Amino acid sequence: MTFKGFPKQGLKFLDEIIENNSKEWLDANRDRYEKYIVEPNKAYIEEMGEHLQILVPSINAIPKTNKSLFRIYRDARYHLSDPIKTRIGVIFWQGQTHRMQSSSFYMHYDSKEVFVATGIRNFKPPLLATYREYIQNREKRAELHHIYEELKAKGYKLPEPAYKRYPRDFDKDEPYAYLALYRSAYAFTTFVPDKVFHSEKIIDKNFKIYEDMMPLQEWVYELTLYEN
Repeated sequence: MTFKGFPKQGLKFLDEIIENNSKEWLDANRDRYEKYIVEPNKAYIEEMGEHLQILVPSINAIPKTNKSLFRIYRDARYHLSDPIKTRIGVIFWQGQTHRMQSSSFYMHYDSKEVFVATGIRNFKPPLLATYREYIQNREKRAELHHIYEELKAKGYKLPEPAYKRYPRDFDKDEPYAYLALYRSAYAFTTFVPDKVFHSEKIIDKNFKIYEDMMPLQEWVYELTLYEN
């Protein structure tokens, strides 16, 4: 399937899930789900994956559910009343570790917002410990700070710090010590779905964002390779 943009019917479908959030409803609308959600997203993954190989030749761009395309079902153990997600997520990751703990190019969307990001959005405890040790190095810490400043100057956003207290053995008076208060390393931007989103031009728009964020992608990838 050639990617021609994300269809408006797909956004309408996601809105309908809000009012009909059940496996039974999704099963009854399986044909629409495949046509307006699965097929165009897999086509997007293939097309964007080819573009991202320019930046990262080894990028993982796998047009399958539970690979580059996130599954639409939530964990039923915790979401009995809303088992179906109301937004679609796509990820392209670098490295052989778990996709969510790998430096990645990411996007999710619903009918109101498109969220595009690069990096890792949530460190699990092992990677958080690695990150804190990694930024004990002044050069690595300064490098990340300057990457963030350059991205903010271009209009991109950063997450809020996750912690108020500094980790034990971390000197809060060190330059750029504020980075130790984070539980992630990513930058993002958001925009409203528009005619670009519904056309093949979204490839170029998102690729430009990922290209701008490439220094962060590289920094985070090196973090994932760091051995304590």
